[in-house]
Amino acid sequence: MAQALRLAELGLNSTSPNPRVGCVIVRDGQVIGEGWHQRAGTPHAEVHALNQATAAARGATVYVTLEPCSHHGRTPPCADALIAAGVARVVAAMRDPNPQVAGRGLAQIQAAGIAVECGLLEEPARELNIGFVSRMTRARPWVRSKVAASLDGRTALANGVSQWITGPAARKDVQLLRARACAILTGVGTVLADDPQMNVREIETPRQPLRVVVDSQLRTPPSAKILLGGALIVGAIEDATKIQALRNAGAEVLVLPGANGRVDLARLLQLLAEREVNELMVEAGATLNGALLEADLIDELVLYMAPMLLGDTARGLFALPALRKMDERKNLSLCDVRQVGNDMRVIARVNRV
Repeated sequence: MAQALRLAELGLNSTSPNPRVGCVIVRDGQVIGEGWHQRAGTPHAEVHALNQATAAARGATVYVTLEPCSHHGRTPPCADALIAAGVARVVAAMRDPNPQVAGRGLAQIQAAGIAVECGLLEEPARELNIGFVSRMTRARPWVRSKVAASLDGRTALANGVSQWITGPAARKDVQLLRARACAILTGVGTVLADDPQMNVREIETPRQPLRVVVDSQLRTPPSAKILLGGALIVGAIEDATKIQALRNAGAEVLVLPGANGRVDLARLLQLLAEREVNELMVEAGATLNGALLEADLIDELVLYMAPMLLGDTARGLFALPALRKMDERKNLSLCDVRQVGNDMRVIARVNRV
């Protein structure tokens, strides 16, 4: 199963909106077939492994990181393929959270007289597809907010200058996060201050994530670099002139009014899930990050801390209302702490009751 998980990781940047899945077929202690899902619309991991194993698959054990599908999607059901191949045993790391499968694949295989087990290395399998699980079970993406700050928690000088706080290694690491994301979310403040492209650079990727700008008053300039190749601008006002100008520049525009003239962020996440966005990466300033955190819409923080101090007048990480008591604080669980180049990377998840 560990080898199946390693194979599944090969699809980290390419399988979206499908889950990342690996499969290994073993007979008499020898691997006779293996495969991984490479891209939506192409054969699943089980099919690649069965093609390698050929007739030797009869009577073999199949290790797969996700329950084999039992429905017709872009490809035929893998449960049918395993039954037809005559395998003797199927071991799945986890059940498929997709309601179209949700135990039916394993039940179908078991009904055909094949031994079934589930739960081996379930936790790493779930982590590998944390965005897919989120979309299927919560109807919203897994939201990962990336922030770069000094050791005293400052993201930019008081005048807005922020390039570069972190070093080249940390910036390269960010590209890896972008590549695995289905979409990147930023705010209009970042667009106006930095005019970023917010695309994947320096590493090979078969696709670019959807770029989304939260822009309540539709202030994004039609000349903004983020619009090159298309982007989704999400506003809170109906302004026909601004909307048409953005559309002429290649943008798609949605109007999702929420409270206090802001964009309805919860509704935005729902709509992104409907567009099959599994993992949403946030690269934004304190205002949008604060709004998302206050609305309990951030799942994970990836914080790059540079060995420098910017002082109290510099800009902070999250614009949040003043707390009146300590039990109003946001508690986090540390998942990973490591050095990346000269900087420190901390991955933490928001604790929820």
